[in-house]
Amino acid sequence: MKVALFSPMPPERSGIADYSALLLPALQARCDIAVARRGSRKPPRGTDLCVYHIGNNPDAHGWIVDALRRTPGVVVLHDFVLHHLVAGLTIGRRDRHGYLDAMEREGGVVGRLLGHAVLDKRIPPLWENRPQDFHLAGEVLDLATGLIAHSAYVRDRARAAGYRGPAWVVPHPAFPVPEGALAEVPGDPLFGSFGNVNASKRVPQLLEAFARLRRDQAAAGLLLVGATSPGFDLDRRLQRLGLDGTGVVREGFVDESRLWALMKACDVHVNLRSPTMGETSGTAIRALSLGKPLVVSDVGWFAELPGDVALKVPVDDRE
Repeated sequence: MKVALFSPMPPERSGIADYSALLLPALQARCDIAVARRGSRKPPRGTDLCVYHIGNNPDAHGWIVDALRRTPGVVVLHDFVLHHLVAGLTIGRRDRHGYLDAMEREGGVVGRLLGHAVLDKRIPPLWENRPQDFHLAGEVLDLATGLIAHSAYVRDRARAAGYRGPAWVVPHPAFPVPEGALAEVPGDPLFGSFGNVNASKRVPQLLEAFARLRRDQAAAGLLLVGATSPGFDLDRRLQRLGLDGTGVVREGFVDESRLWALMKACDVHVNLRSPTMGETSGTAIRALSLGKPLVVSDVGWFAELPGDVALKVPVDDRE
């Protein structure tokens, strides 16, 4: 069987690119794989099946949706909520009506009116503050001849959204741990949080918890690795909690080798998320591959992790 694989690939700064690079050798051992060139809108000649990896980033996945529209196929749905992706494919391409149609399809007249309010800048962008209320995955689900999800959560949400085709829950692959020394980062113990630094990663709650811990364990350290999202004032939060200049170590986007070195250095990994877009966390998988203690939010895919490998924190007033 000849399979055309549409996915971001390294060196793109995408967790799904890293995932696809990990998966590719195993697929190549089982069938004839043709990796579609970035921007390609049609599969190579003689293709028996197209497989499309869809995530919520329009820069990484916009061209893949364009190809899916031309040739339906199996969709690997990495995020259930695709609001940001759809906004990029419509508003980002100056297709206002496309966005309004997508909002009406999911939310009826109220959804269309909210879309107008966003376009007229009367309310903040919904993909920033309410994406989970309007997933906008309908078009992708309609085009999917089959659906692969990494969690029962995403599969069940797709079913609830009206998807009636075949669906499979296939666990996320485990990353093999590369050789190499751990990075030298101060902190005893050292806690690590990897990914974009923002409110949805529950960084405010993590910082408050860490500040309380530091009262009793002054040597404890917190490592935050990843880009700070626009509008998230990390420096102000650190200053308010008395953590500026002490205890917290920051690193931005890092390459794969540096990522592993930093992850190895941590005593505990904290991977919080709310609201969830239905994503599976590659950094959580890496932490499990390393055998590190792991703390996650009790939502979505994270809630499906076995209780003996991760501590699950409810998203509530006592978080």
